Amino acid sequence: MKNIVNYKMILLVLLLAFTSCADDFLEEPAPTEGVSEDVVFGSREGVEAYISGINRRARGQFTSVDASGLNSLFFARTIKGNDLIHGSSWWSFDYANDNREPTYRRTVFNWEFPYFMINQANTLINGIEDSDLSEVDKRELSGQGQALRAFYYFQLAMEYQHTYSYDSSLPAPPIYTELSLEGNPMSSLEELYAFIVDDLTEAVDKLSSDRLGKSYINKQVASGILANVYLVMGNWAGAERAANLAYDGDLAGSLDPSSYGDGFADINNPEWLWGNPQTGDQSAYYYVAPSAFMDPITPAYNNIFVNENFYNLFSETDARNTFRVSSTLTDYRKVTSTKFVFAFDSDIVVMRKPEMILVEAEAKFRQGDENGARTLLYALQKKQRSRGCSFK
Repeated sequence: MKNIVNYKMILLVLLLAFTSCADDFLEEPAPTEGVSEDVVFGSREGVEAYISGINRRARGQFTSVDASGLNSLFFARTIKGNDLIHGSSWWSFDYANDNREPTYRRTVFNWEFPYFMINQANTLINGIEDSDLSEVDKRELSGQGQALRAFYYFQLAMEYQHTYSYDSSLPAPPIYTELSLEGNPMSSLEELYAFIVDDLTEAVDKLSSDRLGKSYINKQVASGILANVYLVMGNWAGAERAANLAYDGDLAGSLDPSSYGDGFADINNPEWLWGNPQTGDQSAYYYVAPSAFMDPITPAYNNIFVNENFYNLFSETDARNTFRVSSTLTDYRKVTSTKFVFAFDSDIVVMRKPEMILVEAEAKFRQGDENGARTLLYALQKKQRSRGCSFK
């Protein structure tokens, strides 16, 4: 007992001594593992740093190799189609259209990751609104937040319900505009898409063409997101306008087929509208799909192959022909592609200008402007015949 009392006295003395020497430290504790809202939203630079952090999470290692970031969401959709063949390992459940139970990895990730990003966007938007930033800064920075929020709600809408035109009254994921520990009720597709469109139209209005880099959202990127949303909704006139704005109506400056053999790994490519940059020491490493899985040369997973029927659709002179045909294999592994080159510093593409040209062409056709649609498609086709022959 005496020893216990002595120990207590020693601790008390040390505490009093520490208090007398460092009153300010004890009275004004500061977190060591985070940054306060006052710092983040106290300046434009602080907010831009926060946006950089959100962008970084888009290419992070969220849980597992096939549940890593935005690229995982995209590739899980791609691998379910008929163009690619998957032997085994990561993505095999997606390839087999399996892994759909509520507790399975794909189901959980495709729900939790977009909501994680939406939470960051809500924090961004609300923090800007409550800040003392100039109205000019508030307008532009909140526009980025609204576009991000709408983009991830759009992903949820596509993942967890039929398409909008099927039945807009069907239940859809809940809508949150602030952090909450209480679950909101399900929305409807009509409500969710109305919210998405409102966010995006405001973002397009608020944003300019200026930005810090291609991983940040500007007016053109927000317009591209809106074009895809309108395309799903069947708003053809809206899709046409938004898509044209996304690539500035500049066909010549939006196409660079000579770079198609370079590996789709450089965010500085003139065709890229939005992407996530990587460096050797700031990388998602082997989590990056599709390059870590499709590249047949660089040591990685190397287990995604090309459907031979798809390969046969391309002529040898097509600029998009990045296929390699094995001289020894005759099974499903016969055809591979070097379209995506894997390296730790390979950048990740999110949106390209040629996609917007295709959206505009479809929107024109759906409105009865067949000649306008053909003109756009011919411009694409002419560029892609970069080696002098026609398609098959």
